[in-house]
Amino acid sequence: MAWAEEKPLWELGMGVGAVSFPDYRGSDRQRTHALAVPYFVYRGEFFKADRDGIRSIFFDSDRVQLNLSLAASLPVDSDGNGARRGMPDLKPTVELGPSLEINLWRATDRHARVDLRLPVRAAYTVKGPVKHVGVTFTPFINLDIDPFGHSGWNLGMMAGPIYANARQHRYFYDVKPEFELPDRPTYRASGGYSGTQFIAALSKRFDRYWVGSFVRYDTLRGAAFADSPLVERDRAWAAGVAIAWVLGESSQKVQVED
Repeated sequence: MAWAEEKPLWELGMGVGAVSFPDYRGSDRQRTHALAVPYFVYRGEFFKADRDGIRSIFFDSDRVQLNLSLAASLPVDSDGNGARRGMPDLKPTVELGPSLEINLWRATDRHARVDLRLPVRAAYTVKGPVKHVGVTFTPFINLDIDPFGHSGWNLGMMAGPIYANARQHRYFYDVKPEFELPDRPTYRASGGYSGTQFIAALSKRFDRYWVGSFVRYDTLRGAAFADSPLVERDRAWAAGVAIAWVLGESSQKVQVED
């Protein structure tokens, strides 16, 4: 039997958070950022914004869904990064593209599910002139579960490989001849395997506020760019935590199956 409940069509709020990331996957420099965290949930039929991100749904059946996938990377000041000293800064990027999501298993009460997700995204710099910087393919298995049974908590875990074309790898890992140093030889990356990623996230919507956290682990062993002089380590961690206060919500309710 499906477990469904009525929830507001939209919710709005604002909060604060902190995240810790390496400058880029393979960098030895880890930075912590304090962030303003907008809280926005929309439960429309064709447009949704929730714990799975912001997406437009182009096709939806009981087992298969086609929607829009988004991702982003933070800017990097190369002067503060030992491996990239003297090189151009890395601009922030946005990735977007279609994602096919296939449900592999769902508990009868709808409080646990396993999906296969197949996002393909094109990446673009978003500071200054927009520049296309490659394509990524990140297939992964996703498990969503309420670990305490109808408690409102959601534990999400995902794992899968990352693939990218040469343009994407070259944006992050190339060393052009004019930036060569004794300890940083010229390097030109090729496309292919980009490592494997594991993510766990825990969140809950309380009456007037929302809390969430995540931890991410990357391994770059066997990656096509693993021998780049800009790769200082073959593993990386990232983590974050946030709290947001719900400031308003729609009086219109919609049926939601969680």
